[in-house]
Amino acid sequence: MALHRSQISKLALAVFFFCFAISATLPRAGAAEPSTLAALAGRWVGEGRLGIKDNPPESVKCRATYFVEGGEASLKQNIRCATAGGSIEVKSEIANSAGALTGAWSETIHNLSGTLAGEMKPNGIHINVKGDGLNANMDIVVQSNKQIVEIQFFDSTLIGLTLVLTKG
Repeated sequence: MALHRSQISKLALAVFFFCFAISATLPRAGAAEPSTLAALAGRWVGEGRLGIKDNPPESVKCRATYFVEGGEASLKQNIRCATAGGSIEVKSEIANSAGALTGAWSETIHNLSGTLAGEMKPNGIHINVKGDGLNANMDIVVQSNKQIVEIQFFDSTLIGLTLVLTKG
């Protein structure tokens, strides 16, 4: 059974308000500073919401680990989340060439994988992921010791993942 437009709209609206509420708690910066992969390095923990087709959104508890190598030439990302009904694990290997991002992306629990392309943004990164049966966007916003990760899946059993993480 597929989600009806009204269910998708309600989920999208819930994710929007969740992100808006969380962003209001982030410290405000003055002028936008160029983002660096080094700002992601380390361990992050937090929580969020996971949307799966034919199920209500679930609360998740997550941890993310980022390894920056070669100055800022590459980034390895591992996000693990657990819900009452299961788990999700996202892994990325990202190469950075003057702010242009390329690499590999996978979600190991639901067996989704593909290539990624994206760019550095003033406060984080934006990537698009494409693969067999996979079409997704991932945005990461970093401000101080807070991070918001938002993944939107298209044409998948997964709908989306929104996380608010704290470094440490």
